[in-house]
Amino acid sequence: MNALAATNRNFKQASRLLGLDAKLEKSLLIPFREIKVECTIPKDDGTLASFIGFRVQHDNSRGPMKGGIRYHPEVDPDEVNALAQLMTWKTAVANIPYGGAKGGIGCNPSDLSASELERLTRVFTQRIHDLIGIHTDVPAPDMGTNSQTMAWILDEYSKFHGHSPAVVTGKPIDLGGSLGRDAATGRGVLFATEALLNEYGKTVSGQRFVIQGFGNVGSWAARLISELGGKVVAVSDISGAIKNKNGLDIDSLLKHVQENRGVKGFHDADAIDSNSILVEDCDVLIPAALGGVINRDNANEIKAKFIVEAANHPTDPEADEILKKKGVIILPDIYANSGGVTVSYFEWVQNIQGFMWEEERVNNELKTYMTKGLKNVKEMCNTHNCDLRMGAFTLGLNRVARATVLRGWEA
Repeated sequence: MNALAATNRNFKQASRLLGLDAKLEKSLLIPFREIKVECTIPKDDGTLASFIGFRVQHDNSRGPMKGGIRYHPEVDPDEVNALAQLMTWKTAVANIPYGGAKGGIGCNPSDLSASELERLTRVFTQRIHDLIGIHTDVPAPDMGTNSQTMAWILDEYSKFHGHSPAVVTGKPIDLGGSLGRDAATGRGVLFATEALLNEYGKTVSGQRFVIQGFGNVGSWAARLISELGGKVVAVSDISGAIKNKNGLDIDSLLKHVQENRGVKGFHDADAIDSNSILVEDCDVLIPAALGGVINRDNANEIKAKFIVEAANHPTDPEADEILKKKGVIILPDIYANSGGVTVSYFEWVQNIQGFMWEEERVNNELKTYMTKGLKNVKEMCNTHNCDLRMGAFTLGLNRVARATVLRGWEA
C-alpha cells in the first residue's frame, strides 16, 4: 500500500471514530491547491534542461500551510499529496498554528552542480512565489535540500516581496535560522520516547535501542539517547549496518561517519545484514529512514517492545495489525517526528518578532510541546478506545475539523 492509500485509510478510520459527516470529510480530504510547474535552466555546459516541480497545499484552516521541498528523481504527485495531508494532521497534533503542504522537484541533486541547483531553485521560486508567503505557505528543507536551498528561496522570494525571512524555515543561522533547528527532529524523537517510556514506568537509561537510518534524525537521536544512558546496540545507513550488543560508542561512531561517509567499517562493532536491522533484539526500535520498511514480511520477526516512528510512514497498515496483536506499542510518525516542524514554527515566530531565542529556550519549549502532545494523544486514545496511531489521527483530525466548521468552510 503506497503512502497516499495508507494515509487515506487512517483518515477514514479516524473520521469514523469522530463521527464526521460525509460533506465535512470530503472538504477535509481534498487539497486546497495542487501546483505543477516546468523549470527550465541552462546547465553549466550551456545546454538546457527541464524539470517538473510540484507543490501541494493541503489545508489552511488553522494557519499558513507548512511543509518541506524535496529534490529527488522519484518525486511523485501521489507521494507529495500524502505527505502534504500528513503535515496537516501533524501540525494539528503538535498544536501549532499551521496547515499542511509539501513540494518537490523531480531531479537527482547529485547529478547537478551547486550553480545548477541554485539556478533550479531560483526558477522554481519564480514559478511559485505568488503562491507561497509568510502567512500563506512556508516551505522548509526535506530530502535532497538543505539550509542553503532555503537561503536561495528566501533571496529569490525577497526580490518580489521585500526582505521576508519568515517565508522559509530551516535557514542558515546567519539569515534568521533558529538555534536548535538542526537537532530538532532527533531531539523531538528523544522527548517523545521519554514521554512514552514514562507512561510505562521506564526511562531512557538502560533501554536497548536499534536505529534504522543514521542521517540527521537518526544520528541526533542516537547521540541524545546515549547522553541519557540509553544503549544504542545497532544502527544502519545506506553504507551498511553494524551491531554491538554492549552498546555502540556514539561519539566515536559520529567521527567515523564524518570521515568515511557511512557506518560501514566502524572498528568497535560487527557488520550485519542491513535487512536484519529491524528484527535485531532491542527494547525500542526507531525507524528513521524510508517509508514502508516495516511490513507483513518482517513484522512477525520484530522483537522490540516499542517502535518510535522517526521516519514518515515507516509501518504499513498490515504490519500495524500484526504488531498490535503482538502487543508492540507504536508511537506514530505524525506525533513522534513532529519536533522538526515544531522548531520550524519557533523559527517563524522569531522571524516575525525580529527577536531570536537562546538554544536552551528552544529546547525547553520543544520538550513542553512534545510532552503535552503525548498527553493529548493519550486522552483521545481513552476517549475513543483506540491505539496511539488512531489517537494521534483523531486528535489532529478533530482540531482541523473544528477549525473548518468554525470558519464555515464545511459546505
